[in-house]
Amino acid sequence: MREAVKKSTDDAADALKCSRAKISRIETGASGIRRLDLGVLLDLYGISNQQTRDSLEELARESKKRGWWHDYGDTIPPIYADYLDLERDARYIRTWQPVVVPGLLQTEDYARALLEANPAAVRPERIDQLVKIRMERKEVLRADNPARFWAIIWEPALRCPVGSSEVLRAQLDHLVQAAQQPSVTLQVMPLSGGATAGACGGFVMIGFTDSALPGAVFVENLTSSHYLEEPAELDGYSLVFDYLRSSALDPAQSLDMIAAIAAEV
Repeated sequence: MREAVKKSTDDAADALKCSRAKISRIETGASGIRRLDLGVLLDLYGISNQQTRDSLEELARESKKRGWWHDYGDTIPPIYADYLDLERDARYIRTWQPVVVPGLLQTEDYARALLEANPAAVRPERIDQLVKIRMERKEVLRADNPARFWAIIWEPALRCPVGSSEVLRAQLDHLVQAAQQPSVTLQVMPLSGGATAGACGGFVMIGFTDSALPGAVFVENLTSSHYLEEPAELDGYSLVFDYLRSSALDPAQSLDMIAAIAAEV
């Protein structure tokens, strides 16, 4: 339908305010679609036949790939729901985090302390929901066929006093435990890595095949989030991640450093 009216994946992604990767996965049947999003696309493609619309909406209702996050309603903005959808379908996830512990490896108390520390912190009940969402996201690492998760964390993120000393110590202990999972690889970039490491803002690379080139890169700042999908951009982030991976401590050394920092807290 999209091609028949000469619309591009960019046009569809703009209409849904999502990534092109999501459009691609909807069109190949790898991901489901919400009825509201379906309606937007059918309008964009000029599909006015009510029988066709009703048939497609029935398929959308019966989709078995409805994400658990839809139960949270407006708590999850569309860009975040899009990210959760891609995260759930990922074959691998690789992330560089220079400031905080990656969300998939956070403890409940650490996540709550981070959210409460935000100068624009929302009401307590909303924070409760956001913490619960973050904990439920971990299912991608516990599934029968879990995503392969590779995280590189800069040393300052491990030393930053998030919450009380007990909260930070429990978080560091959790990192050591999480790294025992066969699907999880954890590395620490020590401060001796210098300014080059610190100059690279945090990012998440999501791959849907075994290709070294990710399907999308997710970056966020204070007021917005972005998906990068141009081949040149993806290649650039892959090169940066490879540099960080080769410069960081190996997994065994990384766990030793985390344990040493925990002993100092």
